[in-house]
Amino acid sequence: MRGRVQGVGFRPHVHALAGRLGLTGWVLNDPQGVLIEAQGSGVAAFQAALSAEAPPLARIDAVECEAIPPLSSETAFSIRHSLSAGTVATGIGPDATVCPACLAELFDPADRRHRYAFLNCTHCGPRYTITRQLPYDRPQTAMTGFPLCPDCLAEYEDPANRRFHAQPTACPACGPRLSYPPEDIVAALRAGRIVAIKGLGGFHLACDATRADAVERLRRVKQRNGKPFALMVANTESAIRHVWMDAGERALLEGVARPIVLLRRRDDAPELAPEIAPGLAWLGVMLPCTPLHYLLFHEAAGRPDGTGWLDVPQDLTLVMTSANPGGEPLAIGNEEARERLAGIADLIVDHDRDIVIRADDSVVRKLAGAPAFLRRGRGHVPEPIRLAHPVPPVLAVGGHLKTTVCVTRGDEAFLSQHIGDLDNAATLGFLEETVGHLLHILGVEPVAVAHDRHPDFQSTRFAEMSGLPTVPVQHHHAHVAAVMAEHRVEGPAVGLALDGFGLGEDGGSWGGEMLLVDGMRSERLGSLAPLAQPGGDVAARQPWRMAAAALARMGRADEIASRFAAHGPAEGVRRMIERGINAPLTSSCGRWFDAACGLLGVRAVAGFEGEAPMALESLVRQTRVADGTWRIDNGELDLTPLLERLLTVADAVEGAELFHGTLAAALVDWTLPVLSAHGMGRVMLSGGCLMNAILAEELVAGFRAAGVEALLPRLAPANDGGLSLGQAWAASFVL
Repeated sequence: MRGRVQGVGFRPHVHALAGRLGLTGWVLNDPQGVLIEAQGSGVAAFQAALSAEAPPLARIDAVECEAIPPLSSETAFSIRHSLSAGTVATGIGPDATVCPACLAELFDPADRRHRYAFLNCTHCGPRYTITRQLPYDRPQTAMTGFPLCPDCLAEYEDPANRRFHAQPTACPACGPRLSYPPEDIVAALRAGRIVAIKGLGGFHLACDATRADAVERLRRVKQRNGKPFALMVANTESAIRHVWMDAGERALLEGVARPIVLLRRRDDAPELAPEIAPGLAWLGVMLPCTPLHYLLFHEAAGRPDGTGWLDVPQDLTLVMTSANPGGEPLAIGNEEARERLAGIADLIVDHDRDIVIRADDSVVRKLAGAPAFLRRGRGHVPEPIRLAHPVPPVLAVGGHLKTTVCVTRGDEAFLSQHIGDLDNAATLGFLEETVGHLLHILGVEPVAVAHDRHPDFQSTRFAEMSGLPTVPVQHHHAHVAAVMAEHRVEGPAVGLALDGFGLGEDGGSWGGEMLLVDGMRSERLGSLAPLAQPGGDVAARQPWRMAAAALARMGRADEIASRFAAHGPAEGVRRMIERGINAPLTSSCGRWFDAACGLLGVRAVAGFEGEAPMALESLVRQTRVADGTWRIDNGELDLTPLLERLLTVADAVEGAELFHGTLAAALVDWTLPVLSAHGMGRVMLSGGCLMNAILAEELVAGFRAAGVEALLPRLAPANDGGLSLGQAWAASFVL
């Protein structure tokens, strides 16, 4: 059996089925998955029940059967030792939150695991982040240094117990230990202290989300500028005091992956520190994902017996953010945490179970009626993305920002956890660490490395130093190819790639592209009209500069100095634009967003990438369309009339609603004739701008109204976190 069948209690499942049906034989883990030999009159029922009654964390991709002669020597059914020889064709499951049965034990005073911060079973707990290699057995995980006590060993060897062959199982007598008890941690949080807490994929930095002093200090010492913090609450009932959610969003929040879910903030929410998500209408919310997290809320609730307290709102609300100073990878080692977090955390809570591989929290939101990743990490990695057909083994290393890597194996693509921006040595080290671990655990030897065409990206240099053949893939080609890969679209397809920056085939700055993509071939069919970027890359962090460029494009450059008098170099920026000095042109959709923000006064200067468009999106309650405020000429979509219209609106809210609605209508109008000319009824949508829920939903609805299917990224982020998937898929066509 192939699929996610190791580390999910599949062998105990097989053993129990065989016993129920009176079969003899054996089951074991091997590099391909789970191997079973069974005989008896109930074999047909056994085969059907293997999938129909599979454990909750299992995923069965294939069942391959072969008839063999009966064995008269068999008298029972057993679990045999794993086989390690052979080519690895299976994988390890993602980490999973605490299951209901373990929660019941956690809060049962009579249970020997009462309030034990490391309880788990075959249906929950750490997987990927503690596994060094496959097959998935305790000696090959971070639990190898914790021999089972007699009680745990008895459970481990008992086929009727849910901890039968549960590799991370432990108890207070034989398992990992915390450096501080939950009561000390909660006391520190209540006192306004910043606490570093070791989780599944790394340390979090936590503080009381209602304490403005603590949140402001955390933002300052973490050098986070205006980027929003995520919240952790005890349960969904606590979350709905702060945010709105529908049934689909609730399912995301409560799922075993426990991602951060982006949800719209309630106007009547209890007061939180203003620095949580300044100026934004969405909050990132997550529920507890480890026993320790549950214990913190349990402590704050007064240690009630049982699990009933989890059905009612709890007051404690925590900021829970990655423990990574200054854009570096999050800390995972105990000594590493003490060194790197010494100037940030007032208290460092660690334990003696190693984290084998870093994994940030996953971040998801609902886009156009279905979930989509903003960041893929803990709880989802290394879940494979199924491809349309088998491809050669490729390593793809992404771009420069929000980097991920991707490894292909047969018809599977394994997208790594979020690595980050490759602008410091620590993150480059994390890139190397991730590549090594993913290739090792999957048993893949790549035949080539795919990378971005930009010659100065550190990921490109990494590929060139690999010693393997390299395949450069243009940035926006990779964005479109990523959507084609996950939706299993073969043959040519038209796609819109809307983002902030990518090196174009002509050496220019692209970011608002209509492409025809077919395997490794890509043709630029059109683009957004160019805007100047006065100051180059600095314009991406100073939207007023893009607003100045828009004014110049309107023929109103003489207004730049007066409109942006608060910014010292305004007159100099005007001269840059008019003389074409240090003001390269870009077709970037992200820069058109920035220009709108600057003209509407939403953000003159941004503290982090994407802050201004996020603030603009937050203003929208309903979209509006201003017909006649765009021009299409020879494949170029010019939004200058739309920006001119923004100069006449009553306020920023009206402007934001007009910009989003009209931009979507213009993009649909631009694309439909091209699709018709190519005889196509669907379009791929990708790039960082498609993480904007308003734009994504308006585009999907607009294309649907015209009878066109619009496909969005779902399994990989629309931003540069999905580039490596597209690179791998495109490169596979030339190998």
